[in-house]
Amino acid sequence: MLLLLAKEPEIRLRDVAERVGITERAVQRIVADLEQSRYIERVRTGRRNRYKVHPEMPLRHPIEAHRKIASLIHLVVEG
Repeated sequence: MLLLLAKEPEIRLRDVAERVGITERAVQRIVADLEQSRYIERVRTGRRNRYKVHPEMPLRHPIEAHRKIASLIHLVVEG
C-alpha cells in the first residue's frame, strides 16, 4: 500500500482496497497506522485526500531498519 500511495498520491482508498484485494476498512486501518507512525501524511485538497509518503523514514522491520523507504520506492516504483 505504501508503494501504491507513493506512486498515486491522490488515489481513493476504495481504489487501493480494490487493487490490493482487501476491504476498504482494512485499508483505512493501515493508512491510519502509517499516518500515526509518520510514514505518510494526509493532506486535504478540497473534498479529496492526497497522501504524502515520507521517503526519509526507515523501513519498519528491524532487519531492514538501516534502509530508507526511498530505496524501496526507487526499486519498485521508479525502477
